[in-house]
Amino acid sequence: MIIKLKKNIESRVLDEMKLQLNAFHIKKDTQDLLITSSGIKELPSVFEKNIDDQWVFDSDMQLSSKSFQNTKTEIDLGTVKIGGNTNNTVLIGGPCSVEAEEQIESSAKLLKELNLSILRGGCYKPRTSPYSFQGLGKEGLMLLSEMREKYGLKIISEVRDATHVKDVIEHTDIIQIGAKAMYDQGILRACAQTQKPVMIKRGFGTSLQEFTQAAEFVLSGGNPNVILCERGIRTFETKTRFTLDLCGVAWLQEFSNLPIILDPSHAMGYAYGVPALTKACLAMGVDGLIIEAHPDPKEAKSDASQQLNHQEFKKLHQELVPLANSLGLNLV
Repeated sequence: MIIKLKKNIESRVLDEMKLQLNAFHIKKDTQDLLITSSGIKELPSVFEKNIDDQWVFDSDMQLSSKSFQNTKTEIDLGTVKIGGNTNNTVLIGGPCSVEAEEQIESSAKLLKELNLSILRGGCYKPRTSPYSFQGLGKEGLMLLSEMREKYGLKIISEVRDATHVKDVIEHTDIIQIGAKAMYDQGILRACAQTQKPVMIKRGFGTSLQEFTQAAEFVLSGGNPNVILCERGIRTFETKTRFTLDLCGVAWLQEFSNLPIILDPSHAMGYAYGVPALTKACLAMGVDGLIIEAHPDPKEAKSDASQQLNHQEFKKLHQELVPLANSLGLNLV
């Protein structure tokens, strides 16, 4: 249940309601909200005089539900906006991992040439094998920060675990919570304490309910700037890396008020299929796409098979622009 309290409510009364209902307290547009478990369907009558409005839910998808907020949340990065009523589709590009200054600067120059706004690059890599490249860590974050200052780009990078979440929050413009970390409540709660945008990737075995509830951890902690990212789920199919759940995306568009970004690179797992899959994603009118591109993919230290080279990325961008225009979307 979400309870909107009357304005100028006494702090004593607010604290009493919060304690008795075991509720989260946040402010939204200067209004005090209390959020309880969806198991609570009715409030004690003694509280009625303090309530301006209330919403009852069947599940703990609450703040992210269109039943509460029918308009899509807008993420304002200053130079670019995601979601809301902007008709923007952001095209986020860059390598899977930050590997060296020359490599990440080449990627930054590519985005600048195409008038794109957001550079991606992993610095802390949640690898399945301990013998794989684990990322440059804070050195990689410093390189990304340097590219932001030099080329005027916004940057997004991934949190692997709670040991470095503060560094990622400090040095990025969008915090990425990866598919393997989306259940980490330490990360989710840390991201709830900032107002920086947080992009949560759906785990490959995660239901849509679990996905939106991960977002609720951040939202209920007071950070409204959450983006959902579909990147493929694990099915019986073995010929592709994962299966991109566009049906799930349609469900999120219908029932969630959060911006949605799609990741065809991780879903497909092979560069040859990424362009066609990207066009299908764009046709759904999503708020963003995140595509991996590397100056020389065969030399990449992680996910080499799925990364486009820079010429392929340019060609894909060239093909996406008229498609976006036909859909009334701005590719930024």
